[in-house]
Amino acid sequence: MSAPDDELLLRIEPPLAWLIVNRPAARNALSVAIWAGLGEGVQTLAADSRVRVIIIRGAGDDAFMSGADITEFPKLRADAAMTAEYDRQTATALAAIAGAPQPVIAMINGLCFGGGCSVALACDLRFAADHARFAIPAARLGLAYPFERGVERLVHVVGPTHAADILLSARAFTADEALHVGFVNRVIDRDRLDAETREYASQMARNAPLTLAAHKVAIQESMRAAAERNLDRLRTLNTNCFDSADYQEGVAAFLAKRTPRFEGR
Repeated sequence: MSAPDDELLLRIEPPLAWLIVNRPAARNALSVAIWAGLGEGVQTLAADSRVRVIIIRGAGDDAFMSGADITEFPKLRADAAMTAEYDRQTATALAAIAGAPQPVIAMINGLCFGGGCSVALACDLRFAADHARFAIPAARLGLAYPFERGVERLVHVVGPTHAADILLSARAFTADEALHVGFVNRVIDRDRLDAETREYASQMARNAPLTLAAHKVAIQESMRAAAERNLDRLRTLNTNCFDSADYQEGVAAFLAKRTPRFEGR
């Protein structure tokens, strides 16, 4: 089930691309169609060689994503069996975000609750407006936050002590608190969030794409147990960097004291 065209917007402005949840009247709540569309949209952008950085945001300045669309729960998540299928669809979207070779930035322009936190945590970087608020209110709904790409990722990002505070209290916390515990990388004035995120992403997009992809995978593999790491994949990605035209360009540009022009090959 794909999201209606007007509820999930994909904008490509090379070298950047934006994926925008456009349900402002519902505070950008994540319907099952939006979950499916997020996965499909990221996969489309991941395969586009023009795109060097992906930015995910919600429409307007009230909400990033206010969580799953709870109005769908009676029909789609009524019991454990139905929830398993629902969680499979959300996991597919989150895996697409984490698996994109490009860096993915969550531009958190307001409420970031529940499933919105899952989306943000799947991204590589999280920039928040100063008015943003965060919460994982599962304990107030009587459901369990998914372990994979949910609790596990939260613990990796903020540590077990802060994860316990967030999950067990189910309380809302501010952007400054999110920065303090490491949930977000930066807190930016709401009027400057778009411009500063764009500036940061544009600067990142000037780096070598093969190196960015290799480093992204290396960071993810470092969070696995040593016995579970895919070292062959890491070696292949590193070799690809050293055998690339971009490596030759990077060294030549450094020696010539000029800006390199990377092409991702």
